[in-house]
Amino acid sequence: MTILSHKAESAGRKLIAVNPANTSRTCAECGHCAKENRTTQAEFRCTACGHTAHADLNAAVNILRAGLALRDAAEAA
Repeated sequence: MTILSHKAESAGRKLIAVNPANTSRTCAECGHCAKENRTTQAEFRCTACGHTAHADLNAAVNILRAGLALRDAAEAA
C-alpha cells in the first residue's frame, strides 16, 4: 500500500483505505446485499430492485461512497 500512497500523494490525492467486504454483492442503487446479486463474475443484477451493471463498476461505486463517507466523517471530527 505504500507505493499506492506515494503515487496518490505525488498526484495531489489522498488515499483512503476502505474495507471491500461485500462491495461486489451490494447494490449501488438500493443497498440490498445478497450473494445472488452477483450472477456471474462480470454481471451484477440486484434481486431487490432489478438494477443491473457490470459487477466491477457496481463495486467501484460502493467503494467510492465508502471512502467519501470516511473522509467526511474525518473532516467532521
